[in-house]
Amino acid sequence: MAVASRARAVASLAAVVAAGLAGCTSPPSPAGQAAGAASTPIRRPPLPSPSAPSRPASAFRLLPARGAGHLAAGSDPGALPGDVLIADEDNRRLLLVDPYGRIRWRFPGPGALGRGQAFGPPDDAFVSPDGRSIVATQEQNQTISVIDVATGRITRRYGHPGVPGSGPGYYYHPDDALLLPGGQILVADILNCRILLLSAWGITRQLGSTSIACAHEPPRQFAQPNGAFPLTDGHYLITEILGDWVDEMSLDGHVYWSAHPPGVSYPSDANEVSPGRYIVADYSYPGQVVIFSRTGQVVWRFRPAGAAALNHPSLALPLPNGNILVNDDYNDRVIVISPKTNRIVWQYGHDGVPGRADGYLDNPDGVDLAPPDSLLMAHAATIGRP
Repeated sequence: MAVASRARAVASLAAVVAAGLAGCTSPPSPAGQAAGAASTPIRRPPLPSPSAPSRPASAFRLLPARGAGHLAAGSDPGALPGDVLIADEDNRRLLLVDPYGRIRWRFPGPGALGRGQAFGPPDDAFVSPDGRSIVATQEQNQTISVIDVATGRITRRYGHPGVPGSGPGYYYHPDDALLLPGGQILVADILNCRILLLSAWGITRQLGSTSIACAHEPPRQFAQPNGAFPLTDGHYLITEILGDWVDEMSLDGHVYWSAHPPGVSYPSDANEVSPGRYIVADYSYPGQVVIFSRTGQVVWRFRPAGAAALNHPSLALPLPNGNILVNDDYNDRVIVISPKTNRIVWQYGHDGVPGRADGYLDNPDGVDLAPPDSLLMAHAATIGRP
C-alpha cells in the first residue's frame, strides 16, 4: 500500500467526525537465507436461521460470540456476508470481527510467538485459497509472515526485520502478499520496483529490475508497484503508484492493457469487481474509492467531502452482495459502503480515534473476508496460472 513516507503526520486534520454514522457503542479506552528470500521455517456472519444452508468449515478457532458487539450507530450487520479479517497495523495484530462487531479471533494469541520472534505491524493480511493459512505483510518492517490459522503460529518468514534491501533475502516495503494454490507467494516489492514469486527457498520469478530506475514500463520496469491481485481470466492486476497506473498482465510478463484510474492521486490495490470493471482506493486526503473500466472511464466514485471525507483509504474490496468493504486507515475504521445509496452502512472503529479496546482500531491497513468469501477463495478456480 503506502511507503514509509505515509506517516500519520501527513494527515493534518484537527478532528475527524462521523461520515453518515455517529459515534460507537463501546466506551473509549484510557532473517535471511539465500536464493532471493529469507524464508525461515518455524518450530461470522449474522446468525443463520435453522433452514439456512451450512457454510464450509473454517480453520479459525472462533472465540465465543458474546454481547451486542461494537459497531458505529446505524450499522447494519446484514451489509456483510460474513466475518472480516482486519490488519490492525499500529496495534500490531490481526482481528477477525463478525458482522455484529464482536472479535472472534486474534493474532498473535498467547504463546503464538516463539523465542526471538516478533510480529511487525501488519499492513495487509489475506487468507489462502484453502482457508488454512494467512499471509501478512509487515511493509514497514520489511518482512512477510505465513500464519497457520488453526494453530495461530507463524510457519514461514521472509525478510530481515527492519532492514530494507534488494539483495538475496531482502525486501523494500513488500506489500499485499498472496499465497497461491501451489504454495508460492506473490508479492509487490514496492521500493524495489518489482513483482516476485517466492517459494519456501527463494525467488522463483521476478518481473521488474532493481538495477534500473523505477518507471512505468511493464514488465521490464514498474513505477513502485503496491499490489498484484488475481483476475477471473487468470491474469493479474498490477497497481503502480507513480504516474497512477493499473496494468493487466500475466505472470509470464505479457501486458494486456494499462490505464489511469481517473482522478486518482495515489492508486492503492486495484482489484476486480467483475470482468471489465475494476476498483481502486485513493490513498490520499480527502480519499476516494473509484470503480473504472480498462479504458480509464469512471463507473462509480465515492468521495465525500468535509468532515465526512475518507482519510487515506488503502484497500477497497467488492462484496458478493454488491457492497464495498474499505479500510479507511487514518480514520481508524473499517467500513462498508452501499453503491446503491452512496452511504456507509456498516462501521467498526471510531472516526479518527485510535485505540486497542474492543470496538477500536489503530490505522487499519488491510482487510479480507473469512472463508468462503475471502479474496483468494473467490478466485481459486483461476489463480495460479502462468
